[in-house]
Parts: sequence; structure tokens; C-alpha cells
Amino acid sequence: MVLNYIWIAFFLIAFIFGIISLLTGDTTIFQKMVDATFDSSKTAFETSLGLTGVLALWLGIMKIGEKAGVVNVLARILSPFFTKLFPDIPKNHPVMGSIFMNIASNMLGLDNAATPTGLKAMAQMQELNPKKDTATNPMIMFLVLNTSGLTIIPTTILAFRSSYGAAQPTDVFIPILLATTVATLAGIILTAGWQRINIFQPTLLAALVGLMGFVGLIIWGFGQMDKQTMGTVTSVVSNLILMSIIVLFIGAGLLKKVNVYDAFIEGAKDGFQTAVRIIPYLVAILVAVGVFRASGAMDLLIQGIQWCVEQCGLNTDFVGALPTAFMKPLSGSGARGLMLEAMKSYGPDSFVGRLSCIFQGSTDTTFYVLAVYFGSISVKYTRHAVACGLLADLAGVIAAIAICYVFF
Repeated sequence: MVLNYIWIAFFLIAFIFGIISLLTGDTTIFQKMVDATFDSSKTAFETSLGLTGVLALWLGIMKIGEKAGVVNVLARILSPFFTKLFPDIPKNHPVMGSIFMNIASNMLGLDNAATPTGLKAMAQMQELNPKKDTATNPMIMFLVLNTSGLTIIPTTILAFRSSYGAAQPTDVFIPILLATTVATLAGIILTAGWQRINIFQPTLLAALVGLMGFVGLIIWGFGQMDKQTMGTVTSVVSNLILMSIIVLFIGAGLLKKVNVYDAFIEGAKDGFQTAVRIIPYLVAILVAVGVFRASGAMDLLIQGIQWCVEQCGLNTDFVGALPTAFMKPLSGSGARGLMLEAMKSYGPDSFVGRLSCIFQGSTDTTFYVLAVYFGSISVKYTRHAVACGLLADLAGVIAAIAICYVFF
């Protein structure tokens, strides 16, 4: 229901802003809004079409892993931790392996592998769901982990900074890692509190402390590298892990005497069907966002925040980067465009340019993730998923601003 109200609000606010703009002399405003509906719906379809091949590939690989028993092995290894974080999922259930694959892919910035494994995990959790149209607690916790966007290797952002002529493209690496860690921890704590999960259980607490320690180790390790070495290590490690997963699953299938080709085809068919199912949900959310942005409501919101900050006598340097922060939960491509616009307008090494990059890397596209993941299993009632996801985003934004002031 929350998504329903938000979706309606986007259109109503956009229409009101359109009327105001028309009355003040902008006769093209509704043309812009209508154009945005067509452009956004086309983008939604192209996004789904682009996902079709990737979904077919990775769900095919995951099917091999399932039949070879690799996913079950992962589930058993992770069971002590995940049974505390996802108490409603039976112990050693195969979905644990899919959740791990998704989280690991996100952390390494392997988007092509993250979405298919995430959709697979959602489908497996839906099998356990007694009310098929309503999100369960494990689904919501899983989605918050996705929307908080813990990414250890922000390869794309570093590449964009390099192409825009940043003196030290990797100088935002540690700030991004810190901000995304804060967002993820905040998401876990908020969702656990909502679902009455005790995060002070020894196993769960040890895992969270271990996560922070691991992130600290990564920060230290990359801090010892120069720009070229960091880029090389990032590229090699990401792609090596990706290919290793594929070979591992196929090799395990051969050892278990699984017909890997038939298993792959079976999984790939599921990928195609999933890509088709998510088209309406993507069209709905992207059209709403496109109209909202075309109406000028986003720009006015930024100006209003700047005025409030100025009235409080606070530093307003961060306001120029806020468009990226506000757009990120709505549209990944839109936020990327605003990040690039900020680097072009202010400079890649400016405070705003760097903060826009940190915003881009600190969280994920909350509404896109909710639309795609819940849409793939036809869940209508999302319960507290939107609230927890947006609160985690807010924590990431606040952390990004504070960290940027500390570093730059």
C-alpha cells in the first residue's frame, strides 16, 4: 500500500506543479511531462529487455548450482548467521545460498550477477510465504540489504571520475565504503528492530562486528595502493570471482553427474519468464519518477532545502550534490546522470563533485529494487519495506555528507 500512495503522490504533485508552471507562463511544461512518460516507459521496457539475457544466463548457472548441491553447501555454511537474521526461514534452506550469492555479488559490484540471484532468492522465499500477495519479514530484510547497497568495489564511479579528469579518481573510495557500510548497518538495525530481532545475539553480533572488521581491512589494503594498482586489482578480482563461480558450478555439476546443459536451459527459461513479469512494475515506477522530475518538483525541493539550510546559518556546500541523493532511491540512471552533471558543472575534485560520487555509491535504487523484486513474485503489500529502505538511504546520505566534510 505504501508504494501505491507514493506512486499516486508522484503524479498528483507533478500535475500541480505543471498547472502552476502553466499559469506562470511555461506553455511547454505538459509537453515535457508527456514526453517523460513515453521516454520512461521506453526505458523501462529496454531495461527489462536488457535484463532478459543476463537473467537467463545467471538463473541457468544457479540451476546448475542447485542440482549440483553447491547452493545447499553454502546454505549450511551460512546457516548459523542467517538463521538469526532471517529467523522465519527454515535452517539449511537453499534460499540461504541464493541470498549469499546476491549479497556477495552486490559487494563486489557485479550487478549482472546480483539481480538474477536476488530474484532467485525472492522466488524461493515466496515458496515459503503463506500469503502470496504480502511481503514476509525475510523478504523485507533481504530487500533492505539490497537497497542499502553495500558495495566494496565501486568500479563504475571510479571510472567516471577518471574520465572526467579527477586528479585522484580513487580519493572517494574510502568515503564511499564508509558511507555504504553505515547505510547497511542502519538498515539491518532498523529492520531488526521493526521485526523484533535481537541483534545482540552472540552469533549475529559477531557477524556484524566481523563485517565492520572486514570493511576496515579492505580500507587499509586499498589505502596502500596507488591509483593504477587499485584499478587493476579491482578489475582482476571482480572478473576472476565471476568466472570462478561459473566454473565452480559447472565443475560441481560434472562431479555430481548432472546434465549441466539441460539444467542450464531449465533455469534460463525461468530467467526469460521473470524478465517479462517485471515489465509492468518497471514501467509504473519509472514513468512516475520521470513525470515528477519533468514537472520541476525535484528542483523546487532542492531549492527549498537550500533556503532552510541558509536560514539556519549552516554551511550549504553540500546542497549542490543533493539532486543525486534524492534521485538515487528513484532511478539509478537518473542519479548517475546527475552525478556526472555535478562533476561537469562543479569539477570532479570539487566538494560537490566528490559528494555526488559518494551519494551515488552509498545506497542503491530503493524503488527500482522494490518494483523489480516484489514485481517478480507479484507481491502487492510491501508492509514496512519502503520505510526501512528509505530510512537506510537517509542514514547513508547523512553519513556521506558528514564523511565528505571530514575527508574533503
